[in-house]
Amino acid sequence: MKWRRAVIPTELLSGVRSNRMTRLMLALTFSTGVVDAVGYLGLDRVFTGNMTGNVVILGMALVGGDNLPVVGPVIALTGFFAGAVLGGRALVAGSGAWNRRTTRVFVAVGVLMAVVCGVLLADEHPPRALALMVTGLLGGAMGLQAAAARRVAVKDVTTVVVTSTITGLAADSRLAAAVEAQDWRRRAGAVVLILLGAAAGALLLQWQLAAAVALAAVLTLAVAALGHRLRVPN
Repeated sequence: MKWRRAVIPTELLSGVRSNRMTRLMLALTFSTGVVDAVGYLGLDRVFTGNMTGNVVILGMALVGGDNLPVVGPVIALTGFFAGAVLGGRALVAGSGAWNRRTTRVFVAVGVLMAVVCGVLLADEHPPRALALMVTGLLGGAMGLQAAAARRVAVKDVTTVVVTSTITGLAADSRLAAAVEAQDWRRRAGAVVLILLGAAAGALLLQWQLAAAVALAAVLTLAVAALGHRLRVPN
């Protein structure tokens, strides 16, 4: 008797790949929470992933609000913008949800974080100039990540911001008399994971600043490796 290999429907394979991609992007959302804790608590109240927060801080700081930082948010915004531009250019010729170019960008994010980790291991309390350089590098890493996540395009999971996710979670809920049921688990997961990431980052900061960045670097490189296995050939 000849055994035939089971044929798995293409739709099923696509669904499995989509679910795995969602989990990977949620892992990066957790990582963003960690990195933002580093920026806000360890680098003088600066967000390195949440650029909305930096714009608000900068606006208040420009009118002298509560001795808020100006230079740090500007550098974080500049780094993020530059990282997103580089990520966009690196991915513009690619096709598919994830390909080799996507992997390279996420690896670059992890490497940048590893560099920052090395800097902070050498000097846990860096002078202001070095701290601003760290802010710029982390902002650039988050810009790269956001550009790659945008290309992967997992709905409601941008990895760097959850405001629109919370809006969708509320506006498409039964409380808002939504007609169609929503996949609330993905949205709620993004919100919870960025919260847990920030909490984990804050805890690690009590031990060592570099430890939080190391966690984010390891997570990002792991996501790059796992995503590469699911990539669309290109």
